[in-house]
Amino acid sequence: MKPMRGSSSRVTVVAITGVAVTALATILAAVSLSNPDDRPGACESQSVDAPGQGCAKALVGLFEQGKEIFRFDTFGDEDYWGGILQLHKAVEGAALGGVGPGVSPRTALTVAGLKVDVDALPGNVQAQLKQGKVDLDNPANTLALLGVNAVVGVKGFFDSRGSLSSIGITCALCHSTVDDSFAPGIGKRLDGWPNQDLNVGLIVSLAPNLAQMALQVLGATDPATINTLKQVLLSWGPGFYDAEVNIDAIGFRPDGKSAATRIPAAYGHLGENLHTWTGGFGNVTYWNAYVANLQMHGNGNFNDERFNDPGKYPAAIRGGFFKLRHDPDQVTSKLAPLHYYQLSLKAPTPPPGSFDPTAAKRGETVFNGQGKCSECHMPPLYTDAGYNAHKPAEICIDSFQADRGPTGAIGSTMVTAQLSGLWARSKRGFYHDGRFRTLLDVANHYDACFNIGLSPGDKSDLVEFLKSR
Repeated sequence: MKPMRGSSSRVTVVAITGVAVTALATILAAVSLSNPDDRPGACESQSVDAPGQGCAKALVGLFEQGKEIFRFDTFGDEDYWGGILQLHKAVEGAALGGVGPGVSPRTALTVAGLKVDVDALPGNVQAQLKQGKVDLDNPANTLALLGVNAVVGVKGFFDSRGSLSSIGITCALCHSTVDDSFAPGIGKRLDGWPNQDLNVGLIVSLAPNLAQMALQVLGATDPATINTLKQVLLSWGPGFYDAEVNIDAIGFRPDGKSAATRIPAAYGHLGENLHTWTGGFGNVTYWNAYVANLQMHGNGNFNDERFNDPGKYPAAIRGGFFKLRHDPDQVTSKLAPLHYYQLSLKAPTPPPGSFDPTAAKRGETVFNGQGKCSECHMPPLYTDAGYNAHKPAEICIDSFQADRGPTGAIGSTMVTAQLSGLWARSKRGFYHDGRFRTLLDVANHYDACFNIGLSPGDKSDLVEFLKSR
């Protein structure tokens, strides 16, 4: 079978890319950053009690800008993923000018865990997919999908001949998925949901040139060190990512298991203090800056003098991550709208039939009473109101992950995770590293930790309540 929309994948990509560029230009024109009413702070001159339509317009502008950034902005990281690591060549494959077998749509969906935005696909392509007329084993069709910006969180860059010249990633790669409404892995975007199928480590391990990453993370570029880096990357597995290995160079836990943690949700964080798993780092906008600069490798500016510590953060020292500078800075100006958009992402409502309402009501009583859950997971935030972090010993777990983060106000801590939308981010288990496979395992852990004495019925009801969040 032939690549989508024509016999030549390179010609196809050029044609499709032109459509995408035109559509993107239209969107940007509609929410232009040059409009003074759309800038962060546009409401400040308005009356607090009567902000007026100008403020409403500014907030809509911030939301749309943030959505565009979240979904499509690479912050210039294609200079790293394509320019340095040459990842795009592994996607192309040797037959299209790259290296190796290439990445077919089938491999991208089923092995790498990537997702496809059905709304970005032209109608005729959707029809061909439904009819089974698209060769899902042809890497040329992966390029065609990149050409229409249909691969969630991945952006292809093409030269004048239609060849893939680089590749970049966006926030949506890890923190969006699709509803599978068209086919498994293909559907409408669900922003803020963690992609629990995404195998980041496997994808990165395919890059033809890992020498620069090995040098920054592990301090050398010899074949043995590169092989060690690949072992670390391949240990992560679907739904996991290690956002600290490139600051502390620790790839595995003392028990030999991967040091990676579950990819967190980006929804439901309005009103929350510290964000993601490890205490001492910062809130949502801190993590946006941290990830855009240090994980996505965007071309921005970043300060955190806590990383200026050769003993604890040798990899951060090698990367100069405690004081990172780029000119131009492609990150900082986007943090405000990105922050606004993410805080606007509400946790999804559990689908009908996914929990027992009667048992959940009883479980709420356990949650707020004998179970003592609400002492930290305070409704309606379902995290601590205030400083939402606790020492590992308080919750009866080891301190490995907590010790990797900067020391907070009370030492090494773990963040009190908010529980809203828990059902949509539970595929890979619970807690930061998925150590508890089920919610009942979590209930049993806390029952033993605090010597509460819950009955089996109490625990079952509590599980149904947690499923209803």
